[in-house]
Amino acid sequence: MSVFNFSMLKPLIAVAMLLPSVAVYADFSHQSWDSLLDQHVTMINGGKASVVDYAGMQADKSQLTSYLNATSKVSQSEFDRWNKNDQLAFLINVYNARTVELVLTKYPNIKSIKDIGSLFSSPWKQDFIPIFGKTRSLDDVEHNLIRGSKRYNDPRIHFAVNCASIGCPALQDDAFTGKRLDKQLEQVTAKFLADNSRNRVKGNTLEISPLFKWYKEDFATNWRGSNNLEGFLGRYSQSLGLNKTQAAALKQGKIDISYTDYDWRLNKK
Repeated sequence: MSVFNFSMLKPLIAVAMLLPSVAVYADFSHQSWDSLLDQHVTMINGGKASVVDYAGMQADKSQLTSYLNATSKVSQSEFDRWNKNDQLAFLINVYNARTVELVLTKYPNIKSIKDIGSLFSSPWKQDFIPIFGKTRSLDDVEHNLIRGSKRYNDPRIHFAVNCASIGCPALQDDAFTGKRLDKQLEQVTAKFLADNSRNRVKGNTLEISPLFKWYKEDFATNWRGSNNLEGFLGRYSQSLGLNKTQAAALKQGKIDISYTDYDWRLNKK
């Protein structure tokens, strides 16, 4: 008769105890947000920019509200079990959808998202986003949950989150998803840098969006081998329209960098 050896179960028990901490694919659906974007966002200038039909978004506000209500029901513990791409896609979508929601509180009597704020409270500091059991602001989502968490460390997020302004990187006409996130982030970054209304070369000067000034430290985090702003921009020299000589000068820090003006007008259709 064989004798049961409890020690044989120890490895299996150890694995079972670890399972809750293993990252899994999220089963959260962004389909309704994707549908709203498909219907009410129009890409222009070869996909480098976009305009939003806020009147159409207003007409479909119940669908937007339903999606946002679903995002607010995701618990912190559930979110923490997702893989990082699913987490980041979720936070980007929440930020963008909540920005649209905020604009709709004043639309059509609004020329800029800045009109929603006041001298003492910018629109990005208003607490109106219920997420993970706390009411947060857009700034909190971007600077604490995304940038400040140190989970993601991807400077390309600056070309994915949208501030409802012409100067901002385009709001895309599809939702971000974990499975496609890297490709989507690469596309939005290349498209934004290729937009010569915001980034361009003039002689020996590279004129770029002030986003690169405001978040310069994010582009100096040794992301994929680039440890400074010039190194990051050098990865996209083709999108920027740099020739080989200019690209080499950028890499060597021998090209002047200045910043363009930021257009805060509403990105409306």
